[in-house]
Amino acid sequence: MPIINRVADLHDEITAWRRDLHENPELLYDVHRTAGIVAEKLKEFGCDEVVPGIGQTGVVAVIRGRKSGSGKVIGLRADMDALPIEEATDVPYKSKVPGKMHACGHDGHTAMLLGAAKYLAETRNFDGTAIMIFQPAEEGGGGGDAMVKDGLMTRWGIQEVYGLHNMPGIPVGQFAIRKGPAMAAADRFIIDIEGKGGHGAMPHLCVDPVQAGFAIGLAMQTVVSRNVDPIESAVISITSVKAGEAFNVIPQTLRMLGTVRTFKPEIQDLVEARMKELVESVAKGMGCVGTIDYQRGYPVTFNHADQTDFAVKVAQSVVGADKVDPETPSLMGAEDFSYMLNERPGSYIFLGNGDTAACHHPAYNFDDNAIPVGTSYLAKIVETAMPA
Repeated sequence: MPIINRVADLHDEITAWRRDLHENPELLYDVHRTAGIVAEKLKEFGCDEVVPGIGQTGVVAVIRGRKSGSGKVIGLRADMDALPIEEATDVPYKSKVPGKMHACGHDGHTAMLLGAAKYLAETRNFDGTAIMIFQPAEEGGGGGDAMVKDGLMTRWGIQEVYGLHNMPGIPVGQFAIRKGPAMAAADRFIIDIEGKGGHGAMPHLCVDPVQAGFAIGLAMQTVVSRNVDPIESAVISITSVKAGEAFNVIPQTLRMLGTVRTFKPEIQDLVEARMKELVESVAKGMGCVGTIDYQRGYPVTFNHADQTDFAVKVAQSVVGADKVDPETPSLMGAEDFSYMLNERPGSYIFLGNGDTAACHHPAYNFDDNAIPVGTSYLAKIVETAMPA
């Protein structure tokens, strides 16, 4: 069964919502306009409950089916926040806010879930309860974690949870998904090295933290190449190095920043332990003092097997079996929907966005032709999981 007819009828309306959100991007938890519009529309749709302020600025809506005998409760999630990027598109609905844009398609995600909410509130052709979850601060703020800690799963008795994300490079009208780890855990680190500064022409009177930093940077790559099982995956990237300001001064200190990506907790533990050992020992061996502040971030986005099989079935019902890739490769990117999947079984699927600029690129734009596909998928998750 293809696109839902009523969803197709709503396409222009959902597109207008999406473009309004695109023009007015907001960052992290500061999504007051967006959340306000979301809450207002959910009330207009006739949702049974609309509760703002979950996880600071998240919005939760309840839609009860025409029957309730199943006792099932299914959650659908969309993220609302934008990115601190200057938009480089020339679309007529280009961002009106300098230095901010929807460069990851969260405007599309929010609009599609609103569309699904409107359809489900109209039809209520399911036996159970659907929970609409509009989340702030996916882009580094851990809004998913904040909503979970604010009682999202327990307060509304959510039993399973589903989400989606647009994916440039996958044709519009197609889906991609995988069981198990779909996206990586994302950690960050700060390495500080202290030596003894002095004149650049007299290195023998100094203890150079820059040379220690070079050595530590090279040693870090042996964690992946020599400590991690070659069958497993890990990434250690040093992305910022800061030391000194002058041509003729050996600095007193050096600071390095970076990120670590892993798919398994035991690999994450191994990498953290080895990095700490190397920073301290290599720095000491070169006469310096080295410390590392290793900060755990978003956990692995882990798709549960049964729910992923179900998501594949639903996606196939929307676009056809030949347009759903059930074994797409894992991505080293991270996603805080992982916090919700750690609390309840569920699955996270990628929705084709066509041949567009990559997410987080200033020329990115969500393809509105994907709206009926994504909206139908979200609605059918509810109707298929809880048939009336």
